[in-house]
Amino acid sequence: MAGIEHIKVDHDEAGMRLDRWFKIHYPGLGFGALQKLLRSGQVRVDGGRVKTDTRIQPGQMVRVPPMGIDHKASGPIASKALKHSPDAELLARMLLHEDDRLFVLNKPAGLAVQGGSGVVRHIDKMLEAWTSKKGEKPRLVHRLDRDTSGVLVIARTRGAAQKLTEAFRARTTKKTYWSLVKGVPRKSEDKISTWLAKEQTPDGDRMRIARHGDDGADHAVSYYRVVETAANRLAWLEMEPYTGRTHQLRVHALHIGHPIIGDPKYFDDDPNWDFPGGMQKRLHLHARHIDIPHPDGGRLRITAPLPPHMVQSWNLLGFDANRDDLDKD
Repeated sequence: MAGIEHIKVDHDEAGMRLDRWFKIHYPGLGFGALQKLLRSGQVRVDGGRVKTDTRIQPGQMVRVPPMGIDHKASGPIASKALKHSPDAELLARMLLHEDDRLFVLNKPAGLAVQGGSGVVRHIDKMLEAWTSKKGEKPRLVHRLDRDTSGVLVIARTRGAAQKLTEAFRARTTKKTYWSLVKGVPRKSEDKISTWLAKEQTPDGDRMRIARHGDDGADHAVSYYRVVETAANRLAWLEMEPYTGRTHQLRVHALHIGHPIIGDPKYFDDDPNWDFPGGMQKRLHLHARHIDIPHPDGGRLRITAPLPPHMVQSWNLLGFDANRDDLDKD
């Protein structure tokens, strides 16, 4: 039988009731037995007597007497050990990175991040399958359009969500997207600065270029760089949104006269332009890379492989998907 233990309260257990803490760490200890230990003063927090409903805080020390019950560590839960379900397995296949504060997924094209009209399956709902043993469901901290693939950061805890959300708000994150656009921009790199406003259409919400002062108009700034071209018909662009408006890169690509191919909302109909043979008519926009402050300090840099339909297009055009990543090293 183990002797007296002193266990430090974890930063993710802030505000947790003491009885809940014991249920997580010592699932074999009954509520009645815990009350008896508390009444006799055998369980203490920072040396003081406490009750079952006492709220504990990070850094406090919980005195645990010998009980003949194993302590169950509550550190990071590996994704493989989480609840097995179709949702959990699909999320595990998307996983690019995990630690005790966050997950990074490579979201497939066509899967919505959040619910909406006509949306049956979405990542926010699927994340319930990865609820921790402390009852904490992972939280979204940013979004990707349904048809856009790529890097999606998910917070595992409330504290991590607050820090990551603030990083996106303060624009200390850097997001890089790859797209395939119609034609070749005149400038090899440029800044796009416009005002955007939402409008309702029979096909749902759509963003339009607006004027400063228009009702509901927000300023939007993007940067692009031409990486490679296929004759004068197509261009591979690296795009960086400085602001984070709805459909921003898609509208900005259209605004400069080079819409992203396969875009169901913003690709203009041109009778003189045929969709390239052998390519899938799907949105060619991918969140390739993110550089973000980690909640525990330092920076996290993650790159997401291209989705199958873009791999197919890159192969057809002879583009080397590894080329630009090597340029950055």
